[in-house]
Amino acid sequence: MKQGREGYRTTERMIPQGREVKHNLNRLSRFLCVLIGALIGLKGASFAGEHGLRLDFLDPPYLTALFMLGGGFLGFGLGPLIVEEIGSRLAQTIAVLHKTPTVDMLGGAMGLVAGLIIAILVTIPLPSEIPMVGDYLPVLITLLLGYLGASVGLRKRSELAGLFFKNPGRLVIAEAENQSSIKVLDTSVIIDGRIADITKSGFVEGPLIVPSFVLEELQHIADSSDVLKRNRGRRGLDILNKMQKEPYVTVEIMEREFDEISEVDSKLVKLAKELGGRVITNDFNLNKVCELQGVMVLNINELANAVKPIVLPGEELRVHVIKDGKEQGQGVAYLDDGTMIVVDGGRRFIGETIGVLVTSVLQTAAGRMIFAKPKAVEKAL
Repeated sequence: MKQGREGYRTTERMIPQGREVKHNLNRLSRFLCVLIGALIGLKGASFAGEHGLRLDFLDPPYLTALFMLGGGFLGFGLGPLIVEEIGSRLAQTIAVLHKTPTVDMLGGAMGLVAGLIIAILVTIPLPSEIPMVGDYLPVLITLLLGYLGASVGLRKRSELAGLFFKNPGRLVIAEAENQSSIKVLDTSVIIDGRIADITKSGFVEGPLIVPSFVLEELQHIADSSDVLKRNRGRRGLDILNKMQKEPYVTVEIMEREFDEISEVDSKLVKLAKELGGRVITNDFNLNKVCELQGVMVLNINELANAVKPIVLPGEELRVHVIKDGKEQGQGVAYLDDGTMIVVDGGRRFIGETIGVLVTSVLQTAAGRMIFAKPKAVEKAL
């Protein structure tokens, strides 16, 4: 029990630390934007002085200070917006690179290098005295040949990869396996706890991603005033902490936020799309949303239904009837895996273990239901 509390505290400390790091990065980026703005103001004052800009009521040193102060204020106000936009573009670029196969990246890089080398060889003998375009022509040729080289490299990627690898087709297969191995955990599947046993069995491979907003939701549930919710939240944190310590699985906490989205499920779907991975959940509604968004889903409930023993009509079972059914005269029993068995005419056998014959099996979205009759009744018929 002590170990469980320690694991809960350890996981709980992840969120404040992540927020502190994010806050410090924001402060650092704002400071750098102010500094860059002040330097731009200094350059602007120097440019204005060189071109004869003067103010009668300000000496040149004060004019320089005014330009630097104005640049600093602009950096303070516009800097965070610029940094946020750059961060968003970088995140999109990284997401695209994650989805790009290794063979494509290798072919494009090799073609780009070849194009740049050719551009250098072409631009060296060009005279710099060409009117109007003498200073810009080498840059244009370099950009053009670099783009053409990258395009040709992408088209000829298989042949280029064959120069360095005996079996370049394996790169494509390995890349596809790597992308499909990324799995993002939902809050409900962490609280459910069966994911720990499934990963331990080896049926789920690859890294398991726990986004920071899922971890925050777990903490909010664990801090709830409702006893049942609080216990569920703490159970989820304990299971997550236990999985992090196991050698058979890699659990990564990903610091990724989508400030423009408020719902956790929507954030989860967007993150899975960016990473090109799959969502592990047992939430029926989230499952449908992922299907609509084109995101692959691994549903724990569907897995549990798939591995239940197959029961066919006519088979004999030994069951313990425990309660009444909805219809008159029915009794209800359960298999070891939780499958409900409706025994027609089994009400009089409540509290007894009897033999039954399966009459039909009904598969529903909620699971499998088995209908049966007492063995003695079936034989009499």
